[in-house]
Amino acid sequence: MTEQQKHFPEFYVTAPQPCPYLPNRLERKLFTHLSPDKPSQLVDNLLRGGFRRSQNIAYMPYCEGCHACVSVRVVVDSFSATRTMRRITQRNRHLTVARVPARATSEQFGLFRDYIDSRHFDGGMADMSALDYAMMVEDSSIDSFLSEYRLPVADPLDGGSDASRGRLKAVALCDRLSDGISMVYSFYDTASVAESLGTYMITEHIEYARRLGLPYLYLGYWIEGSRKMAYKTKFTPQEHLTSSGWKRV
Repeated sequence: MTEQQKHFPEFYVTAPQPCPYLPNRLERKLFTHLSPDKPSQLVDNLLRGGFRRSQNIAYMPYCEGCHACVSVRVVVDSFSATRTMRRITQRNRHLTVARVPARATSEQFGLFRDYIDSRHFDGGMADMSALDYAMMVEDSSIDSFLSEYRLPVADPLDGGSDASRGRLKAVALCDRLSDGISMVYSFYDTASVAESLGTYMITEHIEYARRLGLPYLYLGYWIEGSRKMAYKTKFTPQEHLTSSGWKRV
């Protein structure tokens, strides 16, 4: 095997299984392993070109006769928050945010389990253990980080947190790419419905990317007809990946 062959990714296709987003459809995925010996530029190109990362796997939809999954990225410099988004940001102004290394903690896992049990109890993550969660967060061969959102230490609503940090309210697992930030997975305190923490985390990451001088925030796949994915269309302007490249919509 030549050195070039060693570094070139090998691709595989999964067997068909029921689509979790659209009824009466089957999904297949094209995937490759992101081993540490793969050049960082190659991995970066994959993730900027429509692949998503799950641990050390890069995957994309490969469904016969269906092109519903569309890669979406927000154009950071042109983004302007709506009035509703500004109200949500104001509502969460008391939260502190820290970018921390991608290391799993029991505190994070407790919030993650509450989120899954409340919002996705019938999904593919329903049976994830603490070890599964740790692998999701830590098993990465690229530059990944966590954004942790906390109540202030002195907040009267903060019951039971340790003396040095406020209670954890939301977490986002992200990858740093050469031209942006990719939000891999996020979860939050579902009891805080009025705070709209899901929307807040996206707008906060758009502003973080802006401060870093990065042009894009990658949001994964948008699927027309899927209620679970409808929220992504709120963040405009954005670009969709088409057969002829990224197109602004």
